[in-house]
Amino acid sequence: MARHERLSTLLDMLGQREKIDVEDVAEELDVSAATIRRDLDHLAEQQLLTRTRGGAVANDLAYDLPLRYKTARHVPEKQRISAAAAALAERGMAVGLNGGTTTAGVARALAIRSDLSGRGDASGLTVVTNALNIAHELAVRPNVKIVVTGGVARPQSFELSGPLATRVLSELTIDLLFLGVDAFDPEAGAFAHHEGEASINRLMVERAERVVAVADGSKLGRRAFARICQVGEVDLLVTDVDADPAALKAFEAAGVEVRAV
Repeated sequence: MARHERLSTLLDMLGQREKIDVEDVAEELDVSAATIRRDLDHLAEQQLLTRTRGGAVANDLAYDLPLRYKTARHVPEKQRISAAAAALAERGMAVGLNGGTTTAGVARALAIRSDLSGRGDASGLTVVTNALNIAHELAVRPNVKIVVTGGVARPQSFELSGPLATRVLSELTIDLLFLGVDAFDPEAGAFAHHEGEASINRLMVERAERVVAVADGSKLGRRAFARICQVGEVDLLVTDVDADPAALKAFEAAGVEVRAV
């Protein structure tokens, strides 16, 4: 297991158990106790956990992993999902992207589509986002016009939220929204861990003509703290082929088109 994967796994364990023991975790992950101690010290330095004698306990941040630790999870699935979702965009569209590792992948896939290039001085695609990392990635692309909402940035996700973001979004119309979620349940709808992000994402859904949820199978059939929207407000779910078939059938029964890639 690579170090970045191990760090992400340790944070996951803390989120589930609230506390972990060095010796127990070392045995579970088949690495030395010294390695686990160094990993925990590294995470503690970044204030992602609190070290204790013989282990660590979770702090508030451990339940909402910073984006840099989420990127190592379900990489092949997210790449396939991102490519399939990006293929839905057409030249001249106003496309919305909220924050998240999968939507960041969609942004990268959009950036390399030569058929979306603009003509003359016109941009081939307009991207509306509240995610600083996505804006940074696309700002250097000459075929993309970037519109960034205002707001206050959260370091865990790089998303902007708050009244300033609301003010900008309320004036815009989005043709196609790629919605990243922390959880998506066929009965309860789409969720985010943070209420501020859920509020902005909800407004993006309201301003969009078509909503495409992008989520790997690990997020399906689950709920998180703050609801973004009802399941009926999502038109299409792009997920991976290993997602639970029963969950996919439940989404289809709820009226959501499903595309597993």
